[in-house]
Amino acid sequence: MIISNNARYTFWPVLFSALLIILFALTSCHKKSRSDMGEVLFERSHNKVFKDVTPQGFAPVLQQALQQQKTSLNNYKVIEAWYRQNEYDPIFLMDHTANGDIQNLTSYLDRTAEHGLVPAMFHTDTIKALLSRLNDKKAIKSLNQAYRDMAKLELLVANSLITYANALQFGLIDPKRIYANYYTKTLRPDSASTSRIFSVENLKSYLDSIQPRNPQYLALQKALASGTLAPGMSKEETQRILVVNLERLRWKNKPTENRYVVVNIPDFTLNLMENGKCALCMKVCVGEGRNQDHANTLVEYDDSDKVDRPFTHETPQLNSLIYVAEVNPVWNIPQSIASKEIMVEAAKDRYYLSNKNIDVYKNGQKIEDTETIDWSQVKKDDDSYEFKQQPGADNALGKIKFLFNNKTNVYLHDTPTQAPFKQAMRAVSHGCVRLEKPLEFAHALFGDGERYQTILDNYGKDNPEPTRLYLPKKVPVYITYITCWVDETGTIQYRKDIYAQDIVLYAHLQKFTTV
Repeated sequence: MIISNNARYTFWPVLFSALLIILFALTSCHKKSRSDMGEVLFERSHNKVFKDVTPQGFAPVLQQALQQQKTSLNNYKVIEAWYRQNEYDPIFLMDHTANGDIQNLTSYLDRTAEHGLVPAMFHTDTIKALLSRLNDKKAIKSLNQAYRDMAKLELLVANSLITYANALQFGLIDPKRIYANYYTKTLRPDSASTSRIFSVENLKSYLDSIQPRNPQYLALQKALASGTLAPGMSKEETQRILVVNLERLRWKNKPTENRYVVVNIPDFTLNLMENGKCALCMKVCVGEGRNQDHANTLVEYDDSDKVDRPFTHETPQLNSLIYVAEVNPVWNIPQSIASKEIMVEAAKDRYYLSNKNIDVYKNGQKIEDTETIDWSQVKKDDDSYEFKQQPGADNALGKIKFLFNNKTNVYLHDTPTQAPFKQAMRAVSHGCVRLEKPLEFAHALFGDGERYQTILDNYGKDNPEPTRLYLPKKVPVYITYITCWVDETGTIQYRKDIYAQDIVLYAHLQKFTTV
C-alpha cells in the first residue's frame, strides 16, 4: 500500500489518538471494575462500614502499609513494584476471596508440615483471622480499621503465596549462598517469574500445579508423615535428615539429560545413568571431610553452624561435562600437597622423590639430582619448587583420569591404592574422586572402537607416555551431596553427614521455619 504525503500527516495522529482511546478505555474498565469496591465488600460481610470503602481511600493505606512492612515482607521489591504499577489494587482481596481461593490457600499452608515447613512461617492463622473479621458484619467498627485490615490481609496473602510457591518450586535456600564448595548450576526465582503470581486466575489450580510430584519427594514426604525411624538415629534426627533432603529435592539443579554421570559424596558411589536407569555403578573415594566420625549431628547444632567451614580436601559439589580421558597421566602435584606431604617425606628419605618417580622443578627448570637438596631446610611456603609425578605404577592418579572443566581442579581418576575400596567410609582423597572400575568407566564412555582400544593398549604399557583421547560426545557429570533417598526396592537409604552439610542446611532452614 502506498500512502501519499498528505495522508502521512494525518495517519499517525489518527493512529495515536486511537491508541489513547483504547488505553483510556482499558484504564476506565479497570477503574470501573473497582468503583464498586465498597458495595462488593458489603455484600460479602453485610458490614455497613464497607459501604464507604473506595479505591481512592484504600490506595494510600496500602501504600503506607507497604512502607511499614518493608523489612518483614520476604519479597518486598516485587510486591511493592506490582502494587505501585497497578494503582495499589487489592487484587487478592477483590478477586480471590468470594470464590474461596484464599481459603484454598490457607488449607495448603496448613499442610506445609508435609514439606518439612511450618504453617506459622506463612502467617496462616493471621490470614484466617483477618478473613473472618472481613466477613463478620460486626467485627470492624470504623472505615480506618477496614482499610488497615484490608491492607494487612492483601499483603499477607501476596507475600505468603509468593513465599510458598517459590519454596515448593525452587526451595527456601539458595545453596550457593550457604555452601563454600558449591558450583552446581541452580535456578532461583526471579522478579519476572514471581510477578506472574499476580496474574493467576484460579489459585487452587495453580497451587495444585506446583506440588512436587517427583517419586523421591513423595516417598520422603510419606516417611516424614509416618514418623519413620532411621537405623541408629533418634526420631528427631531422622525427621531432620528427611527435612533437609526434601529441601535438596526442591532445588532446581537436577540432571535433565538422558545420559549423565552422578557421584553422591556421602554414599561414596558413582552411577552412569541412561534413560533413568543405572548402566554402571561403582564405589568411589572422595575427599576427606570434617565430620567423618559423625561427632556432630542434626540434633546438636547451634547458630554458628550456619557458617560452612569445609576442610581443604573436601570434594566440591559441581556439574560439568567430561570431555577427555588421559591415559598414563602426569600428576601436577598441588602446592598444598607438596608442602604438607611430599617435602616432608623427602626430608625423611632423600631417595623418596626418585623412588616415587617425582620430578622437581625450581623456577621452571628441572633439577636433575634431587638427593642433594636438604628438604628440611626448604620453607613450606616456598612456591619456587614444582613437583610432577611421571606416569607409572606408583602414580597417584593411577593409569587414567577423566577431565571436566571446573573451578576447583578436581577430576575422576584411577588409583594404585585399592585398599580403601574395601572400607565403608571412603572419604580418603585430597578432593578428586577415585574410581573403583576406571576401565569399565572408560568403556562405558567411549564404547567399543579404536579409541577404547587405544586406552587398553596404553593402559598396559611398562614405559608409558601420556595420551589424550577426546570423547566423541561430552558426558554431563554431577557431583552431589545426598544423605537420604529411596532405592529401587522402595527402601529409604540413610548416609552419614561426613561434611556436616546437613547441619549447615538445617541451621539455615531454621531461620524460616522458626517463627
